[in-house]
Amino acid sequence: MKNLILSLLLVVFAAASSPLKAQATDAHEMLKKHINSIVEQVEETESPEKKREILDSSLSEITEALDKVAEKSAVSGQDKNNLDSFKKLLTEKQDELNGVNGYEPVGNNQLDDFADYVQQDIEQADSVVTISVTTALLIIIILLLL
Repeated sequence: MKNLILSLLLVVFAAASSPLKAQATDAHEMLKKHINSIVEQVEETESPEKKREILDSSLSEITEALDKVAEKSAVSGQDKNNLDSFKKLLTEKQDELNGVNGYEPVGNNQLDDFADYVQQDIEQADSVVTISVTTALLIIIILLLL
């Protein structure tokens, strides 16, 4: 719990002490680092079942964070639309992972490659889906709390 509070304080302090452009870059970089840590966990795990569980729960966690951020009144309408697009991308990747909604499930021997593929898609979406600094920071804070 102390680590969580310290992490949260560090994020808030970093956000408050940096210029606006640096905040946007930092918040987006933190989100990318979070996703990269998920990929690393998948690649370090031996069991295909555990790899699939990590990917599935992580995608659900990020989607849940996006839902919570979208509910905040401080989030603009444009950001809500962008969050919805990002959420659709994540849901599509989760459907593909699990083989639902017309997708074949990702094979056990392809989970590492799929994790890399998801990371690349999210990073490419990040360059297209622009969210404000406040929204990006809210996502990071909620992910730290989950």
